[in-house]
Amino acid sequence: MAKTTFPTREDNFSEWYNRLVVEAGLAETSAVRGSMVIKPYGFAIWENIKETLDSMFKATGHQNAYFPLFIPKSFFSKEAKHVEGFATECAVVTHYRLKAENGTIDVDPEAKLEEELIVRPTSETIIWSQYKNWINSHRDLPLLINQRANVVRWELRTRMFLRTAEFLWQEGHTAHSTAEEAIEEAQLMHAVYQDLFQNFLAIDGVMGEKSENERFAGAENTFTIEPMMQDKKALQICTSHFLGQNFAKAFDVTFTNKENKKEHVWATSWGASTRMMGGLILSHSDDKGLVLPPAIAPVHVAIVPIFKKEEDLTAIEEYLAPFLSELDRESIKISSAFLGDIELPINIQIDTDDQKSPGWKYNEYELKGVPLRIGLGKRDMENGEFEVYRRDTQTKEIVPARKLTQYLVNTLEDIQKNLHKKNLEHRKEHTYFVDNYDDFKEKIEHGFVMAHWDGTVETELKIKEETKATIRCIPFDNYLEGQTAEWKCIVTNKPSTQRVLFAKAY
Repeated sequence: MAKTTFPTREDNFSEWYNRLVVEAGLAETSAVRGSMVIKPYGFAIWENIKETLDSMFKATGHQNAYFPLFIPKSFFSKEAKHVEGFATECAVVTHYRLKAENGTIDVDPEAKLEEELIVRPTSETIIWSQYKNWINSHRDLPLLINQRANVVRWELRTRMFLRTAEFLWQEGHTAHSTAEEAIEEAQLMHAVYQDLFQNFLAIDGVMGEKSENERFAGAENTFTIEPMMQDKKALQICTSHFLGQNFAKAFDVTFTNKENKKEHVWATSWGASTRMMGGLILSHSDDKGLVLPPAIAPVHVAIVPIFKKEEDLTAIEEYLAPFLSELDRESIKISSAFLGDIELPINIQIDTDDQKSPGWKYNEYELKGVPLRIGLGKRDMENGEFEVYRRDTQTKEIVPARKLTQYLVNTLEDIQKNLHKKNLEHRKEHTYFVDNYDDFKEKIEHGFVMAHWDGTVETELKIKEETKATIRCIPFDNYLEGQTAEWKCIVTNKPSTQRVLFAKAY
């Protein structure tokens, strides 16, 4: 790991990403095609994201539960649009036993299941089959449940974190007494995701609704956040769905309202997965490795003692002791819409491994995206100063010992803000407003395009077929910049109500 071997982003962006995931110790491929092993460092980042999001869920009144991995096949036939959306991605369990004969293992043909089981691609059907037992009266509503689980979608083309056959996620499933409450819930959770991405992952995406053709299977409306990656492609990083009464009717989930009349409940579902890890890498990292926002970094400051003898290391550790004690009382301040102003402890790692050179360690922490790195030797102690390397700007600064603690706190908070600002500016710089199809075809190769669309699936599919670009969302913000007097579709010249966001996407 002393020297990275992956290509630059400019040379081969796809290979840069694939190699970075492996060399930074985030994940690696497994023996099962299309599945990955998340390694301890990658999982530490994931845990920080997961725990932050979980705190937001609980702050908004949600509870965690768990439902089965296996779903009876018959459940999928109860909601036609839903099964159509997932039918080609489902893994199916047909037998429940193996048998060993003459040193070989085979499926026991006598152990065929009466009904095949689907390995969970998403949990709406199994959860709503249970909600029927949980909901009877308006007093049981709203029911606000989140599940953390693994799901399986049998993808043919996979890439670690971005698209794998098995991945980790959370999926919220809520029930409400009115459509208005359910829509408010879907919008609320959409805002929760925005809080996570902007204030913790330092990612700024376009918020909006999916077109009818791009909605979640079985949903009446889908909300999404679409950030721009460094290669100017979009990444759907989360979704929140208003499901109407589709699943309630499919599984006959009813309640007695305040007028003592029975009616079907209204539903939402919402989810975000380990794809967030892919978005984090693609948004911030550079040719030297990961770049991590301090809000979710497992290690904030890596200290590399420079020593040859054991007594030199002891002297360095004694010198560091008061600084570490002071830093232990400090924190990084993060402002969150749903958690308020929170304080995160500063995590420091002192690398005393005498089998690796300081240069090797510097490369390693750079590759792993540790926000700040300090090299400390005898001369530094004599001069009463620290050399601090800042990962996001790749710059060094000599900091007097008396100012170190406040410098580290201020710089970590500044890195968090700088990464978000840089991500937002990148998206704005590569977002284009066009009013004709020729300009669209040119600009879609270079980023996001805001253009008028006539609202039909036919036009949407034509654009996708001819340019490989899709409608990522119908933005909540109408984006009046570059607006023309007459709003006309760039393809058909038919009337348009607003610009929508087109992009090529992962």
